[in-house]
Parts: sequence; C-alpha cells; structure tokens
Amino acid sequence: MLVNGVPASGKSTVAAQLLAQLLEAGLAPVPLALDTVKEGLFAHVGTGDREHNRMLGRASYHAIFNSIAAFPDTLVPVIDAWHGFQPADVLREHIARAAIDQVVEVWVAVTPEVAAARYRARSEHRHGGHLPASYANELFDLAAMARPMAFGPVIKIDGDAPVPANLGSQVIAAMRVGGHDV
Repeated sequence: MLVNGVPASGKSTVAAQLLAQLLEAGLAPVPLALDTVKEGLFAHVGTGDREHNRMLGRASYHAIFNSIAAFPDTLVPVIDAWHGFQPADVLREHIARAAIDQVVEVWVAVTPEVAAARYRARSEHRHGGHLPASYANELFDLAAMARPMAFGPVIKIDGDAPVPANLGSQVIAAMRVGGHDV
C-alpha cells in the first residue's frame, strides 16, 4: 500500500487515518514513513547538503522495502513517501525484492500553492536535515506536474480536504479487485 504525493501534500495525515481505518476493519497495517526512517539516520549519520539528504532518502527507502521483505503475509505495509523522488524502475525493483505482489496506491493530490505554503510553514519546525523553506519554490513546480506511480489501482484523494471516512474500505475493495482477499 503506497500513500503517495509530493512533499507537504498531506500524506502523513492520510496515512495515520488510513491505518486507523484498516485496523478497525480487522487488518494488520504497519506504518512505514520515509521521513521517520530518514530522521533516524539524521540523528546517527548526520545532516549535510542536498545530495547527502537525497542519499539518506534513498537509503531509507531501501531499508523500508528490506523490512517489508521479512514481513509475514498477514501484515499490510502502508508506505508513506513521495514515491516519485526516484525513477519508477527503482520502486519496481524494491517492490519485486520485497515480494509485494499487489500495489494499491492512495494518491494525495494538492495544488502547487498549497504544497508550497505548507512546506514553508512547516520548515521551521522540522528536523534541520530536511530541505530548507526555499525548497517550496521548487516544490511548487513539482506539484504542478507530479502524477501517481499507477503500478496498480489508484485511489485519488484531495490533500486539502478531510480524509474520506471510507478510505479504508476503498483500499480493501481495491485489494480484493486485485484478486487478494484481505
């Protein structure tokens, strides 16, 4: 399960509510957020320039999929990340290595204006290893052209609206359509 969208789209909020809905439905979702892993690396490896930040992002992403590879089939990984930060082939390789046989994607869409404003607002309170507030200008352009990975069913939601109360049931239905009972 991918929760995907550009930085500051609302992925973490969506992922948290989706996890609660999936738990309520009797599933065993496991939250895996790129920023959570990356911030752990900041604490022990250190912060640096933009290339260092990207290297830690790639390492975090790799670690998430390595962990999933060891999961029992009863767990449902919910990966909260901007999955478009690397070429699509990298994600395909990670999915294959983790033996994920079905991908359902929740695409959190947001306007460029909202993404940039949120990024600027939160940059003061985030770990210093993340990109600075000036990244919001680049993010504005990114948000205008970003699209879902679409490796399986895509559930599109508005990152500037409340999380749908039935998102969990939409995800479960998408998983069933893919031939997998949950």
